[in-house]
Amino acid sequence: MVGYISIAILLSAFYFIYKTTWRSWQKPEVKFPNKWRKILAKEVGYYKTLDNEQKSLFEFKVHEFLLNHKINGIGTQIDITDKLLVASSGVIPIFAFPEWRYKNLSEVLLYPNRFNTEFQTKGENRNILGMVGNGYMEGKMILSKPALHHGFKNVSDKRNTAIHEFVHLIDKSDGNIDGLPALLLERPYAIPWIDLMNQKIDDIYESRSDINPYGGTNKAEFFAVVSEYFFKRPKLLAQKHPKLYHLLEDIFDQDLDKRSFEKKRLDIGRNNPCLCNSGKKFKHCCE
Repeated sequence: MVGYISIAILLSAFYFIYKTTWRSWQKPEVKFPNKWRKILAKEVGYYKTLDNEQKSLFEFKVHEFLLNHKINGIGTQIDITDKLLVASSGVIPIFAFPEWRYKNLSEVLLYPNRFNTEFQTKGENRNILGMVGNGYMEGKMILSKPALHHGFKNVSDKRNTAIHEFVHLIDKSDGNIDGLPALLLERPYAIPWIDLMNQKIDDIYESRSDINPYGGTNKAEFFAVVSEYFFKRPKLLAQKHPKLYHLLEDIFDQDLDKRSFEKKRLDIGRNNPCLCNSGKKFKHCCE
């Protein structure tokens, strides 16, 4: 009888925690600010490739992310641009899954530069740009602020540190960081994905690949590295690694190789059309 009572208490406690967590999840109740929209249009190439309906969904998901995840600077000041770039990095990989929530993330910490395994930004062995926490750091992500910005400003490379770390979180959501995102990877694609990962990692070791060598570390890092490539240079990935591109296309349910991710210099006057496609002049909209 005591055992049954204990189980009942545990189930009740679980239900209470689940119900509380569910109720505490916040959804945007106000319009997405025009000033935020201007920043997305200027800084996030992915956002600019979306149609108006998709942009509205992206804005909603970014807003939702900011309501439910803390973003704080450690030894550095942060502003709304920093926060929008973090949120965008989280939304991009799961954009095709509107109900996705990063339940394994509570806070993102931005550091002023590279850090080491002791989370120090001064001293030796400071070669880390991003990290998903575990142990006492469970539920936290650490990002170098310069690396965050570099991932969006440099459109010619294949790297985006923040997207890399969010892909690790996606991978981790099934309990293991192993390069097999069970919640996104449908069963029929699992074996082809594993076989292709092994082949591509071998290519990296044999210096026969343009994929970031860090992807050869293990399957988890390979998945995160090629995901960066997929979201930064999809056309190039499709050209050089067609099988890899199509499997990632299936995993993320996004076809990107037809989009243009070029980032052009923006010279906007007060009477130019607003970047947010509202149809209004810039001076009456996002200024």
